[in-house]
Amino acid sequence: MSRQIIVGNWKMNGTRQDAQALVQALISGLPASAPDVVVCPPFTQLALVEPALAASPIGLGAQDCHKDVSGAHTGDISPLMLADLGVTHVILGHSERRQEHGELDETVREKAVAATKAGLTPIVCIGETEEQRESGEYEDVLGWQIKGSLPDGFAGIVAYEPIWAIGTGLAATTDQIAQTMSFLRAELVRQFGEAGKAIKILYGGSVNAGNAVSVLSIPEVAGALVGGASLKADAFLSIVSAASAA
Repeated sequence: MSRQIIVGNWKMNGTRQDAQALVQALISGLPASAPDVVVCPPFTQLALVEPALAASPIGLGAQDCHKDVSGAHTGDISPLMLADLGVTHVILGHSERRQEHGELDETVREKAVAATKAGLTPIVCIGETEEQRESGEYEDVLGWQIKGSLPDGFAGIVAYEPIWAIGTGLAATTDQIAQTMSFLRAELVRQFGEAGKAIKILYGGSVNAGNAVSVLSIPEVAGALVGGASLKADAFLSIVSAASAA
């Protein structure tokens, strides 16, 4: 089994002082047998933490990028700019971007293409609402998100985050995660053939120190996309250690 990857999504949190303190705590507390670890600070903190991370095993990620290399796009940042800062991964299509900024599957797909061309590894998020889960249509929703959000030849990472479990403290049950992960793997193989077997699938949605071992031990779960718990060094390092034990 390939190494798991734990990704910390800091979202819109932290000052420069907070970022420096958190990065130093993560670097000093990282276990020797750690899985791959990536942290995704806000844009304002990327250049600040890059030197410390570059000298450590922890990778640097970003939370979004534009589909264009440059241009008249006020407030946006291009994948080339991220690569120039030492960024290696970028989160795309997070439900908060889809809901708050109206991003469509097509938008996410275009960003994934641009990120890959810039040498970044796209982490494409998919997930269903509580209504879609309860109505039983979530598999159709996830299948269409895969088809619309992942470009041909996709070689990045997929992050499954049930929207109803993000920031709510409600993680899906292990049975729900296992069933959905099995479906996602089958769907990736159906859409991408043999290449679909190699695409890593992360789980996200209220992953914490208490449930990390059980979640990361589920077949097809190749790691976690961690939100709130990634802002606390002890909690995040506990999840990292859980991946080592899974």
